[in-house]
Amino acid sequence: MIYKQGFDFSFDENACEKCGGKCCIGESGNIFANKDELEAIAKFLNLNFEDFEQGFLRKVGLKYSFQEVRFEEGFACIFFDQNRRKCSIYELRPSQCRTFPFWEYFKKNKKELQKECIGVCF
Repeated sequence: MIYKQGFDFSFDENACEKCGGKCCIGESGNIFANKDELEAIAKFLNLNFEDFEQGFLRKVGLKYSFQEVRFEEGFACIFFDQNRRKCSIYELRPSQCRTFPFWEYFKKNKKELQKECIGVCF
């Protein structure tokens, strides 16, 4: 069980095995990563940054977000393994993904979080 100071809920990371990747699929959105995170993923994929950018990223203002692909009735992160229903770059996932579900947004949107994450305990 994971607890984070300032949050009135905890997270059971073992629930991810049963979830099916709800945090990686759904409505369209942005999955931001910083330059160091992006370079590590490009290296892991054995791609130079330009090829990685072209095949996996989109520019949102001055930031990079992972591309999305159509999946079921919505979208999935391009790194979501649709067959195994889990992240294909889990060990290298960006901080936005690493910090889920402990986002400031969910402090005031607990019902939405409950729908999205079976591992949250209030």
